[in-house]
Amino acid sequence: MSTVYTRIGQLVTWDDEQPIRTDAALVVEGGRVAWVGDTQNAPAADERVDVAGAAVIPGFVDAHTHLVFDGDRSGEFEARMAGRAYTAGGIRATVARTRVADEARLESLVAARMAELHAQGTTTVEVKSGYALEVAGEELSLRIARRHTPETTYLGAHVVPEGQDADAYLTTVTGPMLQACAPHARWIDVFCERGAFDADQARVVLAAGRAAGLEPRLHANQLGFGPGVQLACEIGAAAADHCTYLTDDDVDALAQTGVAAGLLPGVEFSTRHPYPDARRLLDAGVRVALATDFNPGTSATSSMPFCIALAVRELGMTCAEALFAATQGGAWSLRRSDVGHLRIGARADLVVLNAPSHVHLAYRPGVPLVRHVARGAMSGE
Repeated sequence: MSTVYTRIGQLVTWDDEQPIRTDAALVVEGGRVAWVGDTQNAPAADERVDVAGAAVIPGFVDAHTHLVFDGDRSGEFEARMAGRAYTAGGIRATVARTRVADEARLESLVAARMAELHAQGTTTVEVKSGYALEVAGEELSLRIARRHTPETTYLGAHVVPEGQDADAYLTTVTGPMLQACAPHARWIDVFCERGAFDADQARVVLAAGRAAGLEPRLHANQLGFGPGVQLACEIGAAAADHCTYLTDDDVDALAQTGVAAGLLPGVEFSTRHPYPDARRLLDAGVRVALATDFNPGTSATSSMPFCIALAVRELGMTCAEALFAATQGGAWSLRRSDVGHLRIGARADLVVLNAPSHVHLAYRPGVPLVRHVARGAMSGE
């Protein structure tokens, strides 16, 4: 079965020679992009879709979410907007609710959140555990997440559970919890931050995860200057996410190692912390990814278009750079070559916008511009 999309007003492929085309066409066959060119040269196909001048972009790749949780922290948000500072401790409120939720409820919540993401153009999603912080609950969280995406991340080292000793808890994280969770995860993550885990503790956790076959990524430099980014670069992590507070050495290390800097502007919107400086990173040659960090405490948004608008308005990115970071950048963060672009051979994950140009994602913030989402070759999801 083949489908040709014709009369595309603006087609974003991220092809090296012609990354953005006008008056274009695209053929999908077997869930993959089979042909790209001008509308007038479009080949015959089993199905023809005339998009009448709309823009077509790659599906968004959201490489940082926390979808498996129960509970609501809108009261915390309200208090923060009234002047209370954010600290990492709020995570424990979600842990209490998530621990008592049964599998059916958590499955229902995750399915609804995934549907919300997909409706807004996100076609590849990373999902973390981290809101149970006990062996059975972390295993359940990842087992549920794995039903929805192959990009699952074990985050037992989110914070130390209330009333527990940090060293004793890390023995669990790197022992029986890791053993239970590794079969359901691709990645391992640590919240390397004051109020959570220091660099030495994070290094132990990530080494144990790597020994169990998991690839490392980090929460780094969110609340202040710290060792997280340097640790990510030292161990060759796929990504260091947040990157709000960076020294020149941090930026140089990211550029030299190719570790992706995951920027999560929904967090700064919700916490009123300073936004990360994307311009500084891009000018240094750092690989930049945009993600929602969808979570109940600090970024309760599932909208990649909203994050693109924030990136353009607050992070110093151009419209094209923000879209690139939300698609190809996310793919880099997940070490994926098959998504985040619409070059020939890519998975046919594409979004048709109710707009003639991708610029409208930032130009018209908050407007539901996603007309149609196609997801090709969904094996494993």
